[in-house]
Amino acid sequence: MKHWNIQVQGKVQGVNFRASTKAVADLLGVKGYVINQPDGSVLIEAEGDAFALESFMEFCQEGPELAEVTAVQHTEEDTLKGYRNFEVIKKIK
Repeated sequence: MKHWNIQVQGKVQGVNFRASTKAVADLLGVKGYVINQPDGSVLIEAEGDAFALESFMEFCQEGPELAEVTAVQHTEEDTLKGYRNFEVIKKIK
């Protein structure tokens, strides 16, 4: 299991990106969350096995049909947070 922090930039808000991300995460068994950021990007914390995360990253680089992804960065953390599911967070806390 690995933990990745992923930031997706481009036209990724208001294009069903978060809901699509959840659907793909659920399909792949990836756990964590997705949230819009004030700068217009989307932040994702994702945990899963290497194959699931690589497949998930492929989706993040494209996004849903209306998205225009311009950049994707990810970092790996050493510590798992133990998420039980994948959720869409509506508001920045």
